[in-house]
Amino acid sequence: QVQLQESGGGLVQAGGSLRLSCEASGSIRSMNDMYWYRQAPGNQRELVGGIRNDGSVNYADFVKGRFTVSRDNTKNTVYLQMSSLKPEDTAVYYCYAERVVLTSGVGLATWGQGTQVTVSS
Repeated sequence: QVQLQESGGGLVQAGGSLRLSCEASGSIRSMNDMYWYRQAPGNQRELVGGIRNDGSVNYADFVKGRFTVSRDNTKNTVYLQMSSLKPEDTAVYYCYAERVVLTSGVGLATWGQGTQVTVSS
């Protein structure tokens, strides 16, 4: 099995920054594309951004220029650096692994449990 653990959420003032981390644990051989999603109360879960195994990234328009996704494959960790935060960025942020390949050869898609980000005005 594999688990994703997010960390780094919290309360920050508008204009501030936070860095979220998502660490995968388990008997991992490799991780393919990784994504960050968010869900605000009453809203559907939406894609924030993602990073492929080759390091190429993509972002939702509402975070372009403010958020950066990166990864450290040696640590099985993906990061979301958030800057110039706005109150509308308040949400639970989730990490999603499209396919984590275990040492057994099994590939799994996995969600983390989420971390709360609250931006005060």
